[in-house]
Amino acid sequence: MPLTFNLRHLEKKDLQLQGEWPAEDLDVEGVDELVRMNEPVRYDITIERLKQSVLVRGRLRFVLNCHCARCLQPFRRAVEIRDWTCTLLLEGEERVAVENDCVDLTPYLREDILLAFPQHPLCKTECSGLPFASQNHPKASEFKASGAVPSAWDELNKLKL
Repeated sequence: MPLTFNLRHLEKKDLQLQGEWPAEDLDVEGVDELVRMNEPVRYDITIERLKQSVLVRGRLRFVLNCHCARCLQPFRRAVEIRDWTCTLLLEGEERVAVENDCVDLTPYLREDILLAFPQHPLCKTECSGLPFASQNHPKASEFKASGAVPSAWDELNKLKL
């Protein structure tokens, strides 16, 4: 269900919209393998009519279910976009689509919510990664002492195929 408002309601006064919006309506599933959005978006926005445009501003809050990019452990991250602002043009080439005097805010909200997704989610900044990954790799100091640089091809050459 899209999040819409009626332009005729803006003729007398500004609109104040508050509520929760289901994450399924944003169509963000599968956008990122490490980030999922399963909980609703809480919004508190004000819509104001200007001469040839509509100004939408307010606050968006939501929770992301993430997996750490280093250790793959699940964690939750609360996101708040405090000063969300969007200007919708009513005239000209870039005007917003108006259907039955209603304007759909969904694509504009979706875009800014996706931009708030972490590009490289980490459970904590000092996360050292998978615990078993460092056990099998020799340390850099061992290579400097021996003077040999390991190669994946050396291991492949040992195979008798």
